[in-house]
Amino acid sequence: MKITISPPNHRLGLALPAVGKISAGFPSPADDYLEAALDLNEVLIKNPSSTFYGTVRGNSMIEAGVDHGDLLVIDKALPYRHDALAVCYLDGEFTLKRLKKEGENLYLMPANQSYKPLMVREGSDFAVWGIVTYIIKRAY
Repeated sequence: MKITISPPNHRLGLALPAVGKISAGFPSPADDYLEAALDLNEVLIKNPSSTFYGTVRGNSMIEAGVDHGDLLVIDKALPYRHDALAVCYLDGEFTLKRLKKEGENLYLMPANQSYKPLMVREGSDFAVWGIVTYIIKRAY
């Protein structure tokens, strides 16, 4: 799974009208008004100078709910925590995986049984580049 990285344009606000709460159970009476505008940059980005978007290429993380073409919001300021989706830089390429440490070995773990874990070998150019904070999917 490869990722194409690009920075967001923080100077442009993306204020959209918000409709308030939407029931996912039984319908509730509809509100006849819109709430205040909602800026997606303010909702999705907590650390503007260290946040990037990435487009997923591949299917090694489908069992984690990440599909080809999904848009990732990636924060480089966040430390890795157990079970986080990490954008890793390995030998010149970005990849999305979870990390697993076994003894002295570090593995990049796919979430697709068709793929094998990648062991980070000594001397590899490796870094946890950022942590995925949101996955944006196309609804249709």
